[in-house]
Amino acid sequence: MSGAAPLVLLLGPTASGKSEIALRLAQHLPIEIVSVDSAQVYRGLDVGTAKPDAAERAAVAHHLIDIVEPTERYSAARFVDDALAAIARIRARARVPLLVGGTMLYARALTEGLHALPAADAAVRARLDDEARALGWPALHARLARIDPRAATRIEPSDRQRIQRALEIFETSGRTMSDWLSDPTPRAPSGDARIVTIALEPVDRAALHARIAARFDAMLAGGLVDEVRALRARGDLSPSLPSMRSVGYRQAWQWLDTGERIEALREAGIAATRQLAKRQLTWLRTMDERIAIDPFAADAFDQVTDALDGLGRQGRTGKPAA
Repeated sequence: MSGAAPLVLLLGPTASGKSEIALRLAQHLPIEIVSVDSAQVYRGLDVGTAKPDAAERAAVAHHLIDIVEPTERYSAARFVDDALAAIARIRARARVPLLVGGTMLYARALTEGLHALPAADAAVRARLDDEARALGWPALHARLARIDPRAATRIEPSDRQRIQRALEIFETSGRTMSDWLSDPTPRAPSGDARIVTIALEPVDRAALHARIAARFDAMLAGGLVDEVRALRARGDLSPSLPSMRSVGYRQAWQWLDTGERIEALREAGIAATRQLAKRQLTWLRTMDERIAIDPFAADAFDQVTDALDGLGRQGRTGKPAA
């Protein structure tokens, strides 16, 4: 990538309005959207991932949506390869790639590079899942705290996926995840491209929580349960797959086994989404060189367009985008 062509990312927690802002930007700028979303890559996961509908995709080209089957395991490394290819194609058409989403690991992998962590081990993961069912994830988090205290302080006791990954790394390599992450990272895949990160960071947490609840209610009304029921009926999926562990899908899959009232699913889904948003905001705030904008401010869209007009201008928080 050329340093003369900035790479622009529009990142934010779930329900912060990323897609709405991106679609509005496309009315004024020759952009194409590259999704930075670890769930939207899967075919058949539509309602629970809030994928853009047919009209939105017709209005603006979207990339890295519906590119793998839910039986597959998609990774940050694969995202980097796919994103770089999409960016090159978009630029070849003399258009502007705008990377939009909330999977912060993917964004960081593209802009900062990836550590050479050990590959996933299906057998170890299956055993850890069995142990978690018997003991609970807090117990496995306590085990992680004994093995890798630094990782345990960063990972919440309810964050199943990251607990499992940290324990898996230790069991397969004999080194803690913190040790691996202390190694130097390779050169960023984005090369010498100037990175401009616009971070949507709601100031009013209650407003974000209200939007999360409304969003999950809309998913329930839009057929989330039927979607998950159909995915289960395929026969080739399981709750241990990354696709089915996505927020909303994991809770719906578990709920279908309980026979509880729909209110139980609603409560679990909203709680999990709020925890996801909290983790996303924590990731965002580690990105020093970002332009932070409150998406619920009356002039939020104007702030975004101003940031794009004056790339590198300092935002509400954070440092100039260098």
